[in-house]
Amino acid sequence: MNFKLVPIVLLLLSLHLNAQRQLNLKRIDSKITIDGILDEAVWLRSEKTAPFLNQWPKDTGEADSQTEVRMAYDDVFLYVAITCHEKNNQHVIRTLKRDQDDEHFGSDGIALVLDPFNQKTNGFFFGVNAGGAQFEGLISVEGNESYINENWDNKWFSEISLGDNVWYVEMAIPFRTLRYDSSIAVWGLNFVRNDMKNNYFSSWNRVPLNLNTINLGYTGELLWDSNPPKAKKGNINLLPYLAGGVSKDHELQSAEDYSFDVGLDAKLAVSSSLNLDLTLNPDFSTVDVDQQITNLTRFALFFPERRGFFLENSDLFTSFGKEDINPFFSRRIGLANGQPIPIQYGARISGNLSNKLRVGVMDVQTAKTDNVNAQNYFVSSLSQRFGKRSTMDALFVNRQRTTQTSDSTQAAYNRVMALEYNFLDVTGKWSANLGMHKSINPGELDEESYYTATVRFNNKNILTRLSGDRVGENYITDVGFVPRLDNFDAENEVFVKLGYYQLSHLFVYNFLPDNETSKYNLHGPRVSTRVFLNMDGSLNSSFAGLFYFFDFKNQNALELSYVNEKNDLPFDSFIVGSVPFPKGYYSYDRVGFWYRLDPRKRFSGSLGAEYGSFYSGNRLYIEAETNIRFQPWGNFMLRYNFNDVQLPSNLDSDQLHLFGLTSEISFSNTMFWTTFLQYNTQQDNININSRFQWRFLPMSDFFVVYTENYFPENLAIKNRGILVKLTYWL
Repeated sequence: MNFKLVPIVLLLLSLHLNAQRQLNLKRIDSKITIDGILDEAVWLRSEKTAPFLNQWPKDTGEADSQTEVRMAYDDVFLYVAITCHEKNNQHVIRTLKRDQDDEHFGSDGIALVLDPFNQKTNGFFFGVNAGGAQFEGLISVEGNESYINENWDNKWFSEISLGDNVWYVEMAIPFRTLRYDSSIAVWGLNFVRNDMKNNYFSSWNRVPLNLNTINLGYTGELLWDSNPPKAKKGNINLLPYLAGGVSKDHELQSAEDYSFDVGLDAKLAVSSSLNLDLTLNPDFSTVDVDQQITNLTRFALFFPERRGFFLENSDLFTSFGKEDINPFFSRRIGLANGQPIPIQYGARISGNLSNKLRVGVMDVQTAKTDNVNAQNYFVSSLSQRFGKRSTMDALFVNRQRTTQTSDSTQAAYNRVMALEYNFLDVTGKWSANLGMHKSINPGELDEESYYTATVRFNNKNILTRLSGDRVGENYITDVGFVPRLDNFDAENEVFVKLGYYQLSHLFVYNFLPDNETSKYNLHGPRVSTRVFLNMDGSLNSSFAGLFYFFDFKNQNALELSYVNEKNDLPFDSFIVGSVPFPKGYYSYDRVGFWYRLDPRKRFSGSLGAEYGSFYSGNRLYIEAETNIRFQPWGNFMLRYNFNDVQLPSNLDSDQLHLFGLTSEISFSNTMFWTTFLQYNTQQDNININSRFQWRFLPMSDFFVVYTENYFPENLAIKNRGILVKLTYWL
């Protein structure tokens, strides 16, 4: 052999593996039955994908367990046929319940990633695990990475079948479910295979190890034989509901309250790339409850949006700012002080006006109650792409009071304008963000602006991020989430707005052992710092953490930590107990660990602990979680958090317990019974929420939801209620 040719051969092989792949798609006239059995003649004639490539824990070479995908289409559906080869049939199926993010990627599964505009900025995800559980979501880009919003729900079809060391999937995705431009005949495409038996991921088009498999920057190409079908006129989907229930407030000793509601959601395809969503008297009573968290800060906690109406193309409205400095947070609509406010109607138009311009406009009207004014919420957004993956984004938010209660002190309106430039290079290694926002309020106020800048770098070994923000004290966002602005002065019992600077930095280094005998997929240090400064430059608070993380090949994981926090309280502040902490400077440290057991096992879980000083005292924190899985029908998880805060005698020491029990029983991949029991001493409450769901047809559900709350001291009932709801997709 001529060894001089070896480098050339290796280079050609590397180019072959790294090149953007293509799959030809052809129209068919024959009928395909979605049964998971690939016996139609069309599948024998269709082009199949090239061999799948390794992605995690290594991104070189072809996958050991190969996958073959074929695609076709007619006027109504995009069809997908998948053959998943494997060495044995001992599947890991963590659930049959649909739309479970961690459970899907923790199970043997296969998924389709679609970017119909091929702009690498947003797309769709359709996945199935080896038990047939569906998982669909919207993909959006933030910084260097792509993320799935699994709360999006839409109509599509899939079935699986099992063979000898192989399993099959058939999908039919209606074109009316997708948003696309019928003049674009090249779509972004990738396929993601989870092989949890062997703990690795593979993909059709190569995705670098440092990015997740759904990354839109590394899709291949789906080549249509002609332009995709245009959206048909009159393409209207209706989702009416009927709901009835009874509840009783035992604290007030009131009579039973019987309720009956009807409402309607509608989707109208203005074009194949632009959709109008309407909702009339929406009901969100069947949305999953939030997982409670013990709060040992001075500020409100963030809980994600789960209500369906607010989710499609939600990245158009929610990608501005940061998680804790956000000009638009849809959970502010229809909620006041944690209590639901009736939404009378809502309308949203969103999608693409062209292959480079995305738009979103939403208007929602809430009703007046005894204590809350009726409000109108209007939000509009534009996202214009520049270059390959960069965008210039604009946002306008308006809250307008439409009634006036006699004792209301709320301003008549609040408006926010935002403009941000988001840079992302083609490789996904470098990204940057630069933005400025302006709040508009009645009267003449100063310091209504917010400025932000971030730079990120990400490759195989290094992830680093540097960001800075300036938040004016009157950057008021009634429909946003900026918790640090509102500081409670316990002595005078008032909230005081204080502007601030925020500087943060993250550095991650990953050692990637290339020795096959190594116990680790990766390990390495992480350094995280965040500093908050007052407007005069003095310290408000800071966080500095040093961590070392181990990811084992058997899916166990370990993290060791040291953290220092500093707080210069501007006012006497409630942190723990009923006695406020005195204003002034505090510095405290803690050390800790966190360990996770292999989640593929029947018995799995995690254990973590921290101990150290806490303001003027000490704190012990323990978190434990255990899960028992009866594959594939049952998951039973027990979660316990304990905070033992010991303080000087002039303050209230406290022991805070948070206990959670989750039971998930899947009678099939269309019928589920989920129960949450949560006991929180900080909120002095025991809550039980039990939900039965039967998806008897795609996007058509029958629900029964039971909820009750108790006082922990004597188990006296606070309130209880039961709701029955039927939705039907027309």
